[in-house]
Amino acid sequence: MTTYLWTISQMDRLTADGFVVTVHYNVSATDGTYSANTYGTVGYQEQPGETYTPYDQLTEAQVVGWVQNSLGKDTVEASLQSQIDAQINPVQESGVPWSQA
Repeated sequence: MTTYLWTISQMDRLTADGFVVTVHYNVSATDGTYSANTYGTVGYQEQPGETYTPYDQLTEAQVVGWVQNSLGKDTVEASLQSQIDAQINPVQESGVPWSQA
């Protein structure tokens, strides 16, 4: 069974009000033997009239939820699972036929 770990490595915020404009995330997947990772960023824009959690009150779980909603948690995890599946049952190999050990 594959386990997934979502983490936030960095956030960029506006100095005027602390609004988070960019979240840098990492997702690791492992099935005990094989693993896959992805890293990326998600951008956000303030919406007029919306209220936001103050920067110093944000939790990693809350921000991970933003990222999962923005990217599609199931989509990201399925992509990582595909990478693990390709390691388990490779569909491509590299090399040259005259140099096999």
